Amino acid sequence: MSSAEPDAEPNRTGAPPLLPSRVIGREVVIVLLLSLGASAVWSIVDIVGTLTEPGGLADSVQSMNSARAEAERPWYDLAQQLVSLTLAMAPVALALHFLSLDRGNPFRLIGLDARRPAFDLLGGAALAACIGIPGLALYFTARALGLNATIAAANLNDVWWAVPILILAALKNAIIEEVVGVGYLVTRLQQLAWRPVAIVAAHSLLRGTYHLYQGFGGFIGNMVMGAVFALCFMKWKRTGPLVVAHTLLDIAAFVGYLLVAPHVSWL
Repeated sequence: MSSAEPDAEPNRTGAPPLLPSRVIGREVVIVLLLSLGASAVWSIVDIVGTLTEPGGLADSVQSMNSARAEAERPWYDLAQQLVSLTLAMAPVALALHFLSLDRGNPFRLIGLDARRPAFDLLGGAALAACIGIPGLALYFTARALGLNATIAAANLNDVWWAVPILILAALKNAIIEEVVGVGYLVTRLQQLAWRPVAIVAAHSLLRGTYHLYQGFGGFIGNMVMGAVFALCFMKWKRTGPLVVAHTLLDIAAFVGYLLVAPHVSWL
């Protein structure tokens, strides 16, 4: 947009909202119910089911990134994987659209642009290391204590496109969770004049809850990750490093499981 347009770049996250607070509140509820909020509800239902089954969490396995067709139809499986990944971006597009209505360029607003590529890549890699190593230790500890399900992170057929699809799945998760759950949600809660501690707590609880299906280790670990990521976004005003960090973490989990799990017994 031209700089002559006064509303072209109202990109300060804490700027007063141009939409009424009640409209923003309804908007947040709708976006979350179509995305991470719905995942949180299903996650609660899932863990209730797991806890009431014989063996509970200790004997349960949560499968992720599964094949969608028989091994004899790899092309159909690939088509379904790609359609699923593409349609999953709809809530992200909706959140960005809503932000554009009163905030100008939504990508610039939440720091998902190319202004600081080195910062995004290096900051994301550092975040991934800080989160990933303790997170792995927490997972194995919680599983040993019977407080977490076993996570089977990749369950695709033996196909040539397994690794590319897992990388795309990692990127998909990162974009949804960091754009909607952090960039969009934190921005809107700031506009609604929530206190910083309440914003961090809200995002932390949301992230922990939609991972609750994994068990209590996953819940606690993702609450901590949520608090760290929310604080980083509020300080940096960028989701770029968060998307990079989340993508790296999920690639390590998904592709690492695919390559290592067939050869070891402890995963």
